[in-house]
Amino acid sequence: MKNLLFGLLASMLICSNLSGQTDEINKNNSWLKFGVNLGVPTGSINNISNFVGGLELKGQFMETDHVGIGLGVGYNHFFGKGVLGDFGTIPLGAFIRLYPNREGFFFGLDAGHSLVTNAGNLNGGFFVKPQLGYHNYNWNLFAFYNEVFRKPLNGGNIPHVGLGATYNIHFK
Repeated sequence: MKNLLFGLLASMLICSNLSGQTDEINKNNSWLKFGVNLGVPTGSINNISNFVGGLELKGQFMETDHVGIGLGVGYNHFFGKGVLGDFGTIPLGAFIRLYPNREGFFFGLDAGHSLVTNAGNLNGGFFVKPQLGYHNYNWNLFAFYNEVFRKPLNGGNIPHVGLGATYNIHFK
């Protein structure tokens, strides 16, 4: 519960510190991002899973021409090895994107709370997902590292690395 409160507080602070630049949401500065990602577990999780596939949906607001903020939700499915079962994570959080140019490289960070599904110990934890990628008006292609931080008693951390793509659904 402390992780959930910490994640929500951090997300609100990030968003509130960036507010004040633009005060009107419209089709030129806001859109939905729908994406997919593929990855491989790292750390001790790679002993029980060898592949991760995920989906994400985000709402982004361009605070300035170079800074985007928003909220997102997703699902990451960890495919179990052998007789071990599959499990998943559901990240709920906020994000920030830094776009130095209208088209080109970008830097991003997602953070919040991630729930765990279909595992013996369902305790989730705080997650971070730094990204480095390439963007244009319609697409974002990126590499990422994602880790859900949990206490060893709750099953330990759940890290993975991967590649992802999101499509920007612009409001008409």
